[in-house]
Amino acid sequence: MNFSVPEGGGVRVIYQFTSEPPAVSFRATGEKDGIIDIVPKTGVLYLSGSLDWETKAVHRLQVESLDEKGNVVKGPYAVTIYVEDINDNPPQFDQIKYAGVVRQNSRPGSNIGTLLATDMDEEGTLNSRLQFKIRSQVPAIPASNLFFIQQETGILQLTSRSLNRRIASNYSLKVLVTDGVFQTICDVQIYVIDINDRIPIFEKSDYHNVTVAESLPVGTVILEIQATDGDEPATGSSYIIYQVKEGDPNNMFIIETDSKTNRGFVKINKTLDFEAASVYNLVISATNPEPLVPGVQYNSSSLTSFKVFVTNVDEPPVFHKTVYKAEVSEGIPVNSLVMTVEAYDPEGDTVRYSLEGDVRKWLRIDSATGQVYTASTLDREQQGTYTVEVVASELSNNLQPCIEFHFIMNKTNTDVNDNPPVLAMDYPPFFCHPLRGGEQALIQAADADEQLNYPTFTFSLADDMNARNNWKISKINTTHAYLSPKHANFEEKVYNVPVIINDNGNPPLERKVNLEGMLCSELFVSRQQLHL
Repeated sequence: MNFSVPEGGGVRVIYQFTSEPPAVSFRATGEKDGIIDIVPKTGVLYLSGSLDWETKAVHRLQVESLDEKGNVVKGPYAVTIYVEDINDNPPQFDQIKYAGVVRQNSRPGSNIGTLLATDMDEEGTLNSRLQFKIRSQVPAIPASNLFFIQQETGILQLTSRSLNRRIASNYSLKVLVTDGVFQTICDVQIYVIDINDRIPIFEKSDYHNVTVAESLPVGTVILEIQATDGDEPATGSSYIIYQVKEGDPNNMFIIETDSKTNRGFVKINKTLDFEAASVYNLVISATNPEPLVPGVQYNSSSLTSFKVFVTNVDEPPVFHKTVYKAEVSEGIPVNSLVMTVEAYDPEGDTVRYSLEGDVRKWLRIDSATGQVYTASTLDREQQGTYTVEVVASELSNNLQPCIEFHFIMNKTNTDVNDNPPVLAMDYPPFFCHPLRGGEQALIQAADADEQLNYPTFTFSLADDMNARNNWKISKINTTHAYLSPKHANFEEKVYNVPVIINDNGNPPLERKVNLEGMLCSELFVSRQQLHL
């Protein structure tokens, strides 16, 4: 059994079932939802409240007739109740307020935007069919019907009249949407934006001549220029970009714009050079970042020109390198060529060279050629890296730049072994009386020369019969050895033990040292005697 019941309406009877003996009552089960029920004794199917189509559109129940003992006599019967929608919901816009933009002088029929609205009533029925309408326009100038909204789609468009920002920069609309019973209104704000229909115009077509010295630093302002634009201020249609259109292939100049005043500042972008270019014939253009509207083009009013004359400044000589480096052996002969430095004068004057900071007087320089020679014997142990300044000056002027000249002495191939080995430290007396046997003392050698790999030393007793009879020396590795007594029969006194230390240098050097083999508790300072 199917029933159609309009939503709302409150308490009401839907249908009354009749019973046949032995049935005496009825029972309803299913989707009653606390609203639909049946009177057991009478069989009246009724609503105890209002149905809501938006909440539930269909209710499905089963009805049975029962005997006195509650047994089913007939049924269950399927009962379906269809809830009929009524127009009980107003339409709603998807936004409280809309905003759109439109360019001035846009063509009639141009779309501004689309307004969207929904209705919770049943779709596809008159209850949810929506229509749009413009209720008001403020300001109503130059006419009250500048905008149109498509009734069914909500598309907002321009009418046949074009907008002019100078007349009104924005419009406020009240737009209504209705479903035939209810209506809702929203606000629409439309902003009229400027179009780029005016070109920048220079106040002067020729700024004549500008004279600058080639020594002016990069970033210096050499000229201020001005163009004006009639489009809306502070927009891409009125902001002016200045560019050097002709006469500057190497980008020696740059122009920056003051965003508030549109004034242009011509600046030096790269170091000027009188010898490279003494005159620049510049043509400057003024354009906007926003494209011009069709039919409008830049012309000669957006161009200006001027000449830049660069004056010569006597510049100091210039080195080909900022730093020169050379690597030599400390054994290089005096008057050996170390390096040649080169400088030139931009004006073509003759360059002369000199040295500064040669505190050890190791070098000399040919003032005409820039050739650097050794002036005395070099010593890496005194200073491994030697830095001096080379000065280049004009022969007819005192202008002079400096560069650093580093030269490093190495000992990798032509080493000069000019330092004999020594004891690594001053050793105190080694032994105390009486000896118990087995005593030994560790000694270490060192060398001031730079070694190619690892230092190698040999240790031996001097050709002294007394020393050889009483002492012995045993090598541990290339830098260390043990000194030990051969017996324990020593008197309590100080014994000087002569030891020879040899290195592996070129040429080889040796040193004789006297070690104090002490047979008492008093300490003595060691003594060394050089023997080459």
